[in-house]
Amino acid sequence: MERRKDGERRFAGPLLAAGVLLTGLLVTVLVAGGLRAAQRERAERVMDQRHAAALATVQTEIARYRALLEAVAAGAATHRELTWDEFDVASEPMADAGLLGATAAAYVVPVRTADIPAEQRRWRGLGAAALTLRAAEPADEHYFAVYARTLHEGDTPAVGTDLRNAPELTNVLAESRRIHATAVSDTYVLLSDRTMPAGRQQQSFVLATPIWSRANTPEFRGWMMLGLRGRDFLSGVLGTISQGQLLGRLIATDSDGSQVTVVDWSAPGDPDLTRSAPFTVGDRTWTLVTQADSARLPGARSQMPALVLVGGGLLTGLLSWLVHVLATGRARARAQVEVATAELRVAEEESRRQAGLLGAVLTSISDGVSVVDETGRVLVENPAGKRLMGTDEANDHPEQWQQHYGVFRPDGVTPMPVEEMPLIRALHGEPADQVEVVIRNQQRPEGVLISVDGRPLDPSAGLRGAVAVFRDITDLRRYETDLRVFAGVVAHDLKAPLALAHGHAEVALDDLPPESPTRERLLRIVGSIDRMDTMIETLLAYTTARNAPLRPVPLDVAALARQVIEERTAHRDDVTWSIGPLPPVQADPGMLRHLLDNLIGNALKYVRPGVAPHVVVDSSRLAPDGPGESGGWVRIEVADNGIGIPDAEKPHIFETFHRTEEAARYAGTGLGLAICRRIVERHGGEIDVTDNPGGGSRFFVTLPGVPADTVLEGRDMGSTAENDDAAVRAALERALAERAAILEAAQLPGLGMPQPAREQPLRMPRPEKQRQDQA
Repeated sequence: MERRKDGERRFAGPLLAAGVLLTGLLVTVLVAGGLRAAQRERAERVMDQRHAAALATVQTEIARYRALLEAVAAGAATHRELTWDEFDVASEPMADAGLLGATAAAYVVPVRTADIPAEQRRWRGLGAAALTLRAAEPADEHYFAVYARTLHEGDTPAVGTDLRNAPELTNVLAESRRIHATAVSDTYVLLSDRTMPAGRQQQSFVLATPIWSRANTPEFRGWMMLGLRGRDFLSGVLGTISQGQLLGRLIATDSDGSQVTVVDWSAPGDPDLTRSAPFTVGDRTWTLVTQADSARLPGARSQMPALVLVGGGLLTGLLSWLVHVLATGRARARAQVEVATAELRVAEEESRRQAGLLGAVLTSISDGVSVVDETGRVLVENPAGKRLMGTDEANDHPEQWQQHYGVFRPDGVTPMPVEEMPLIRALHGEPADQVEVVIRNQQRPEGVLISVDGRPLDPSAGLRGAVAVFRDITDLRRYETDLRVFAGVVAHDLKAPLALAHGHAEVALDDLPPESPTRERLLRIVGSIDRMDTMIETLLAYTTARNAPLRPVPLDVAALARQVIEERTAHRDDVTWSIGPLPPVQADPGMLRHLLDNLIGNALKYVRPGVAPHVVVDSSRLAPDGPGESGGWVRIEVADNGIGIPDAEKPHIFETFHRTEEAARYAGTGLGLAICRRIVERHGGEIDVTDNPGGGSRFFVTLPGVPADTVLEGRDMGSTAENDDAAVRAALERALAERAAILEAAQLPGLGMPQPAREQPLRMPRPEKQRQDQA
């Protein structure tokens, strides 16, 4: 009996607590639901009011535009011969009316093909002095805008352009004349906007009103036309009335019945209310769709339901918990203690396992890892890091790192300043990638070249600091140098017989009379040898651009561009060029010169016969982002007036050996732009090409910039590139000497092996040939 009573007491408390909890939650949910339903009704009413106001505003604005256009057309109809001055007076109210989204108002007339010269003289005499009628494809009738008034700053009306270029304009003009009333065009991109980048183009439309004379037998004279940009119109109309709370979408029904979204007007929030209503514009039916987030509508939602729900739930939970605690007592407290200690034991075991796994990973990897706190104190350093740094004792004072570890710049001689070290840069919030450092100390007397990546420590670690990962690249740099020497030896061996054949061909040409038929064959041989020589040098440059060590320093781009252009144009007097302000960049001197020489060489080379080359070099500083964060990114532009590049070829123009059909008529190897892309990508930048608005091409190159107060190094880039290649040149000369010794030793009697040709003087690749190539 006693055991039964204990069991009843044990279950009475939980059952009572559960009853209190369920009852309280039910009441809280019912109250909150009622409040939320009332708020939803208010939101629906507010949304109906906002939608009606937006629709009325759009209809009113469209009607005002149409009324102004028809008033100007009516005024024009009173003049038999509308002069420019009369058009200017008649259309002046449109300029003062504040027509949102309006681009221009134009007076358009129909002209038959045979009457174009006469009509051009006529309208010039009426005030359009500079008018030139440019007909499109042959047709019985053309539509020209002879007068135009700009309604938006920056727009240039297409005066004199045949509007048959746009089928939407042709259709709306024909429909307006047919119905003797204002008509609206299908949505399209205005002719004046088609030269803009795709992201700035808008779906637009025009209103066209026919102009008939006031005679008993009306005579058709033309149209008054008004262009509107959809996004500018709707954003201007809804911008005030929506107060940042309505999303709008204007849908136009085109002549073929299809529905086109002219513009989307966005607003913050997650819309859950939608209204839609059609309205008439001219001879078309449009639809205005508005959406809103009920939480952002004034008076439509409050926090009361949520507060009631949360507050009621908390109070109910607290009350039921108190009931449960009082009912369960000691047994429940003991169970909670057991659960809490079990979780702590599991968490402690998991922490030990994670720490052991992290330690095993750091010990196993071959790359060095070092972590310091905000003061420079070393927190973690794995065995690979200690081995690469050549010391087992960490140093917690950054100002002593250079002496303690023996840190030098890549030249192995200049001590690296503390502020340039990757860990210090990372502590200041600046990521550092692939920073080359030489470590030379007592344990590393021969020196080791390492590449260091530094990053600020993730805030989730709970403290401020930095982490660096470094690896030994000494063998990699030796391999790259050997590869350059090998490429130089191969190029030398291939060019020696070419030089011999070229010399014999030139001697033969000197001995032949001018009328000899053999001269043409010899000239072909000389041309083939030159092309082969250029190909070898270009391939050598292609390999060098990929494998040569990168030694970026602050460079004056303007001085280098001017030097390249002056060298390129020294023997020419038909070239015009200009250089705009060019911010300095952080780049390898030899490779940057190679890049500019290729792009400028192409600009001077790929021009049509009889056209004087014109080159423009300009640049701009972009927003800080990525590796160039300390100095931002610099965008260098090289524009020309050459043959241009078809749109279909632009995605492939930087591929190896790719040449356009037009460029194939000019000498080249198809590697020049591929080399340019390799150079830019090795600096972490991008290269692209687009059409030059004045004709030709415009190349864009982004490179890391430098802070404004940085002292520039080495304005004579030619000498800098030669100094960078001094070690490779010496190695190449040694390799050639060894090869000559081997060939000399191979001359055994009776083998009949010919003596090698006399060695030509060692020459580095000639940049003026390889840098003129275009893909």
